[in-house]
This record gives sequence, structure tokens and C-alpha cells, in this order.
Amino acid sequence: MSAQKIVTPTAESLAATARQAAQRGLPPVEAWNPPFCGDLDMRIARDGTWFYLGTPIGRAPLVKLFSSILRKDGDDYFLVTPVEKVGITVEDAPFVAVDFEATEDGLDFVTNVGDHALAGPDHPIRVARDPETGEPSPYVLIRRNLEALIDRKSFYRLVDLGEVDAHKGADWFGVRSGGEFFPIIPAADLP
Repeated sequence: MSAQKIVTPTAESLAATARQAAQRGLPPVEAWNPPFCGDLDMRIARDGTWFYLGTPIGRAPLVKLFSSILRKDGDDYFLVTPVEKVGITVEDAPFVAVDFEATEDGLDFVTNVGDHALAGPDHPIRVARDPETGEPSPYVLIRRNLEALIDRKSFYRLVDLGEVDAHKGADWFGVRSGGEFFPIIPAADLP
């Protein structure tokens, strides 16, 4: 009986497996339960830039491919294929919402990897505030439990569309989309 050799996944091996899985649309990573193979030196910066071994991944199709096999379990992020699961580092959110279009149905966000999400019950907007500085960090849920940080220019455009409405017993300034109201800041805190 021979011992099985455990192969450490690389970005290249993950990309090859992801390409096969992606031929049928967005891979069902939530249904896959492969063994954990360790952490990979891959990082997604707050601005949405993906790094491998400390170097930015400059090929947009490769970043999009990796994003298709991204999964969040608890607070941790993984690239998952049917046969391997590796941990990666995400500084804030795995995606950045780089633009949106106001349509009759609501606010249609697009991310740095080309995903679209119409803000509403299935794709809520939330705003976290830094406890020390009060600086807002707005997010929109893109898919599964993966969020996009809404970039600054898009957030300013959201604020231009905002209105005051009653929300959970208080007046809030926020935006509407997909039949939902998403609070941004208490109306009492408006300048």
C-alpha cells in the first residue's frame, strides 16, 4: 500500500479546475465540500485588486474566474473547487461596486468583476460606520453571502438620490430600490 501524496494547490491548478466548472455557468461552490488544503498566498485588497504571491493579478479574465469560485464560510474566505478548498485573505469585501444605474426597478449595481445585482430584498444595501471616525462604508450583497464595497463616487451618487423616511421607529436618510428602503444615516445626524 502506497501513501497518497498531498499536492498543494496553486493559482494555476485552481484556475484550471475553475475553468472546467465555469463552462456551465456560475459554479455551485456552496454545494461542494472538498477537504481544506491550506491557505494560498492570495489577497483581495480593499480597492478590489487581487494579489497572488504579493503581485497584482493583471489579467481581468483570471480575476473573474477566481471570483466565480469564491465562498465565504463564517468570517473566512475560500477558493473552492470540487476537489480542493484553500483559504485566501480579503481585506474588506471581496468585490467593489464600481457603478450603478437607476432603473424603474431599482438600483442595478455592477462590480469590478462584472457581476450585476439589483438592490432589493435579495441584494440589500447596508452602511457600516467606523466607530472612531464615523466614516461610512457602504456595501451591497452581490451573490451568496458575498458583498461589494460601494466605491466613493457611487456612494455620492446614492446620497444624491436619498430621501428621509421612517424606518424602525425613527426618521432615516436612505435610498429606495427593489421595493425596499435602505437606511444610510439617522435623519437627526444630517448636516
